Amino acid sequence: MGKLITFEGIDGSGKSTQLRLAAAWLTSIGQTVISTFEPGDTVLGAKIRNLLLSGEDEPVPECELLLFLADRAQHVREVVQPALQCGAWVLCDRFSDSTLAYQLAARDLAAGKLNDGADHLQHMLGFAECGVSSDLTLWFDVPVSVAALRMRERQQAGEKSTRLDDEAASFHERVLAAFASQASAEPERMLRVDAAGDIDHVQQQVSSILTQRFAL
Repeated sequence: MGKLITFEGIDGSGKSTQLRLAAAWLTSIGQTVISTFEPGDTVLGAKIRNLLLSGEDEPVPECELLLFLADRAQHVREVVQPALQCGAWVLCDRFSDSTLAYQLAARDLAAGKLNDGADHLQHMLGFAECGVSSDLTLWFDVPVSVAALRMRERQQAGEKSTRLDDEAASFHERVLAAFASQASAEPERMLRVDAAGDIDHVQQQVSSILTQRFAL
């Protein structure tokens, strides 16, 4: 059985860059690596991604949550599970921790619900995972102000922002706080990476964590 490593953080944290670097490094030491992302890394998922992020139509928070979960179920069954069964390392850009941070926390979907209601939302996340959970989650922690500067630089270079990118700073602060809370609650599974520094420094942290965790 392979390993699922998920890369999490607010937009502009550098997680996608570090996933590419980690994939190249693991491949160089003889590992079979599949790089993937959410939402959108299936044919059906690409259509869901457009509905979620294009901004053409804005889903209500409950619809947004269900669309992300639909994408995840398709992605796990079509991409993640087959790769894991073949013994590959699967590096995934976003997974359930993003849904917890963006939809359940920042969108406040669990607010005002009785305990069983909040638990039901957690069960929904587990249902969409189809029995798959991450062996390790790397949380790329960076201040919202730094991430926002990086995002502006990317947009000036021609990259188009998404509907979630364009949310107010207060929204991204809630997302960041949710990631911090999740890392505190599950310190063995979810490890913090200081992502405020340069790319090389962050990469060194990632390779050190992977080496120590998996005895590479």
